[in-house]
Amino acid sequence: MSTIGSSFAESLDAAAQELAALRRPARNLEEQLASSATMMRWLHDGGWTRLGWPEEVGGSGGSPTLRGQVYDDLAGRGYAIPDHMFVLEVVGPAVVRHAPALAAEVLPAALRGDELWSQGFSEPEAGSDLASLRTRAVETDDGFTISGQKIWTSYGARADKIVLLARTGTTASRHRGLTMLLVDLDQEGIDRRPIALASGREELSEIFFTDVHVGRDRLIGAVNGGWAVAMDLLQYERGMYAWMRMASTTQRLREILDEASPEVDDPIAHEAVGRAYLALAALRARTAVTLRRLAVGEVVGPETSIDKVLLATAEQTVLDTARELMGTEFMLGDGLRDTHWREEWWYSRAASIYGGAAEVQRTIIADRLLGLPKETTSGR
Repeated sequence: MSTIGSSFAESLDAAAQELAALRRPARNLEEQLASSATMMRWLHDGGWTRLGWPEEVGGSGGSPTLRGQVYDDLAGRGYAIPDHMFVLEVVGPAVVRHAPALAAEVLPAALRGDELWSQGFSEPEAGSDLASLRTRAVETDDGFTISGQKIWTSYGARADKIVLLARTGTTASRHRGLTMLLVDLDQEGIDRRPIALASGREELSEIFFTDVHVGRDRLIGAVNGGWAVAMDLLQYERGMYAWMRMASTTQRLREILDEASPEVDDPIAHEAVGRAYLALAALRARTAVTLRRLAVGEVVGPETSIDKVLLATAEQTVLDTARELMGTEFMLGDGLRDTHWREEWWYSRAASIYGGAAEVQRTIIADRLLGLPKETTSGR
């Protein structure tokens, strides 16, 4: 990877007092997103989150892997990686590649933290089988009219924009009839309903669209070409996004060791920490390869299913380790940090579902990478 040397670490040291409040766990989602916006502005003003983005869209050029080092160092110093960037690192590169004029218009505000974006793919009957989605975008003289429903949308109840996949062809056309659009979420005809996680935090939402107008200038890629954009986008969900989750989860393991310090002669605790460390090491090694390939413009394709399986395994293993080592306080404590750990553990349960269920990813690995024989049903 390219390197930013010690300059970012030095900037963090110099701003330690200014950013001190951002090291504390947020009490609720509103506080979490406010802290994220504050960190976004600091990172933007220092030029750190503009690294690797083209100058034409508000970046400063260079390799995207430079941002990977920023996120790694940020998490390693005990700061939360901004929620805003988790979305932008997934959808942003696809907008830049497939709609550069649109990216130049809208990406600078997102990079400053002035706007929060979301991703609108999943629907009640279209999760892992994305090609079956039903939200429709009907072409008009000057754009599209959208009607339908999205669900499990991260930050959807509070986001300013959504990168949305909709059907412009027939239902039978499956993936050949999909189109990607950028939609402002503050307009008439949009109803947003928060969904509470098991922890009670309303981070997800379902969004209903009723005759919502979107201009043709918000098209990402070609009409009926949304599947190609989506497949391009998903590479980054298993690339930089996975790297960010890895960096955050590695910091979680450090915090576990600081707070729960297993006894020298406790083999069960040592085994749990060892499993967590190995899961993170595997994820880091694999994701580093993916990041390098994406940075030079390679298409990584079905190999990213490996990244997705390793990400879910690492997150769940580390948070299970927290539950094992922290004991009673983890389960019953009512302090802010106890609550934070429980919320993290609950969220990790979904890691093997969101972004592509683990069973689907393993099937892709078996069929498309290993070439294993197809499953057969007994008696047929």
